[in-house]
Amino acid sequence: MAMTLRLTTQETEALRRRAELEGRSMQEVAREAVRDYVERTSRRELLDQVLDEELPRFAEALERLGQ
Repeated sequence: MAMTLRLTTQETEALRRRAELEGRSMQEVAREAVRDYVERTSRRELLDQVLDEELPRFAEALERLGQ
């Protein structure tokens, strides 16, 4: 799916420099950044979900360990 991404002048220049340094297109660099962001935030959400579900089971033991 195609989309339009509006960047500031500074963001565009930073992306252009990074792409040139890596010998890749600006599109390739931007797409990798989006993939990295989605993967990173998905892992964080999964960890938060597991902690929300499992932490209460161990709350008493954790409280005792903290004393």
